[in-house]
Amino acid sequence: MSTLAVVKPKVRGFVCVTSHPAGCTAHVREQINYVKKQPPLANGPKKVLIIGASTGYGLSSRIVAAFGAKAATLGVFFERPSDKGRPASAGWYNSVAVEQAAKAEGIYAKSINGDAFSEEIKLQTIARLKEDLGQVDLVIYSLASPRRTDPRSGEVYKSVLKPAGAPFTGRTLDTDKKEVFDISIEPATPEEIRQTTKTMGGEDWEMWIDALRNHNLLAPGALTVAYSYIGPEATYPIYRNGTIGIAKEDLEKTASRLTARLAELKGKAWVSVNKAVVTQASSAIPVVPLYLCILLKVMAEKKVDEGCIEQIQRLFATQLYRSDGKPAVPDTAGRLRVDDWEMRADVQEAVKKIWPQVTTVNLETLTAFPRYQAEFLKLFGFGLPGVNYDAEVELEVPLG
Repeated sequence: MSTLAVVKPKVRGFVCVTSHPAGCTAHVREQINYVKKQPPLANGPKKVLIIGASTGYGLSSRIVAAFGAKAATLGVFFERPSDKGRPASAGWYNSVAVEQAAKAEGIYAKSINGDAFSEEIKLQTIARLKEDLGQVDLVIYSLASPRRTDPRSGEVYKSVLKPAGAPFTGRTLDTDKKEVFDISIEPATPEEIRQTTKTMGGEDWEMWIDALRNHNLLAPGALTVAYSYIGPEATYPIYRNGTIGIAKEDLEKTASRLTARLAELKGKAWVSVNKAVVTQASSAIPVVPLYLCILLKVMAEKKVDEGCIEQIQRLFATQLYRSDGKPAVPDTAGRLRVDDWEMRADVQEAVKKIWPQVTTVNLETLTAFPRYQAEFLKLFGFGLPGVNYDAEVELEVPLG
């Protein structure tokens, strides 16, 4: 049954509750076209599992693997299909678009929709791999969720965005009201830190890799990569030194353990530190949206700006799958860094100069707030060139 509707953006806080199927397709196509303009990844992966494949860095990882290396990809995510005239989530439409584009070029691309934290979805993924692909040579772990149910104990963990150890007072931006103001946040309790680490740390990544190893589904030399962020000192209290940062430290410790387990395959587990980009997840973090608005302006002026697709293309081409065949070059802590342009001294000095000057009145002139808004809406398929947003569009589109 056809379900046609005119879809407009409806933003509530840091969430857009509608998404545009044709716009999401156009956004995916933009990323595919970018990858196709780059040199092919001659040494790229052949069979890839992406856990968290429908938006942000996970989606871009799938696109780079599929259209830069012609790799077969199996994507796992938890997205909402269209229901009773309500649009599906953007991640659903993104994934349909990737599948359709890959099929048109004879590239395997299938998806599993469900709770990636659950044992059920892990087993379903393993069964699909055994049936279709066999061993994979790359596993991307790119989950971002506010809650997780432990598949062993049934306990539900909930993450919080709080400082650790001491209260935090700093400047932030309400993107909905376009207001810059001071915010004070009390520190997280030990229990909140534990739950955030259980949700956003490395435990589930480790469970995935162990499950794949136990079923002999990792190819010799297999790589696995999880994504992280460090950022500048201005965001340390709420990010790197806060509950999220503690969880990310757990992720890095997990990478070391996984590398030891993958040694028998001559494999490797990496944490890649990526730059700050406009995503639904980053929009929810206090302080970060204001920093992003300034950063977008500075990096664009210096002509070093990158979005998700440019970041992941560079990660694959210059680190994971170099054309000269040489291994990736980590930092002193053993992490891959593609946040290097963001963290350049001249970029950060420019950000620091603008930061204290920004007010509600001059927000749109001193920062790239209008672009931030446009990039945010683009995540949900709005504002893409060539899309008629006044026309009815089919809401119900199936995954392959």
